[in-house]
Amino acid sequence: MNLFAKLKAGLGKTRSQLVGRVETLFAGGGRAELAPAVFEALEELLIEADLGAELAVDVAERARQQLTAGGVRGDDFEAVLGLLREAIDAELAAGQTPEAPWAAGPRVVLLVGVNGVGKTTSAAKLAWQHQQAGRKVLLAAADTFRAAAGDQLAIWAERLGCDIVRHGPGADPAAVAHDAIAAAKARGVDVVIVDTAGRLHNKAHLMAELAKIRRVIGREVAGAPQEVLLVIDANTGQNAIQQSRVFKEATEVTGIVLAKLDGTAKGGVVLAIGRELGIPVRWVGLGETLADLAPFDPAAFSAALLARD
Repeated sequence: MNLFAKLKAGLGKTRSQLVGRVETLFAGGGRAELAPAVFEALEELLIEADLGAELAVDVAERARQQLTAGGVRGDDFEAVLGLLREAIDAELAAGQTPEAPWAAGPRVVLLVGVNGVGKTTSAAKLAWQHQQAGRKVLLAAADTFRAAAGDQLAIWAERLGCDIVRHGPGADPAAVAHDAIAAAKARGVDVVIVDTAGRLHNKAHLMAELAKIRRVIGREVAGAPQEVLLVIDANTGQNAIQQSRVFKEATEVTGIVLAKLDGTAKGGVVLAIGRELGIPVRWVGLGETLADLAPFDPAAFSAALLARD
């Protein structure tokens, strides 16, 4: 499937709830029926899709202004959807920033996030994406807090046919990152993907450990890590915003990997993250296979979110 088809399928639950209810809301008639209550109800629908209250109000207000001031009728549902797509697309595009440029030495990608969000699986999917682009990848199992995390990443490395560096349970995660970069330099690796622990003793411990990993990586490769990707579970909706804030304080997050977007009715959290945190979404998880991690495309997302069957 192409990206739009994957997004449309992955956003199925969010789309079916949102599009169907918006259509019902505007099915009453023409411009005379566009009462304030209709747009208040639209705000509620957008909030339920997890756009966030502030953004839901802005999108509904933009739609109200364009509908009431223009020649569009409320029962012209395709036109209504078009206005909503434009508003959402503009919001998403405003939050996107360019990725750090590629430079000499291995590119280091640091993955952070709480346990259970699909971080290790996302590391494997991201590795596969780089392999498809012809790059040599090395995985670093810096989540030494859980032995199972290293075991899981080792299984993925074997399936992918890529190198992995890991130490024993309880080892210093920064030492794992150091050894991984040394191995990458020796082996001509293009991309090092570092998986980190997500559940530590307390917030201060988390921040200290991530800061140490970053310092070690920065000493080994100038400008690294070039990417710090926060993996969050789309099913957590607005709770993902709180997770994001903690990790944003702990390290300089450059982008979001929104895992498990397929099967959630809270796909609007993509917009809420950009509005409230100013962190661009880089990748979205749309299924279980390695190929089901897609680069985030704002225009494709807004079109898929409000597509009719």
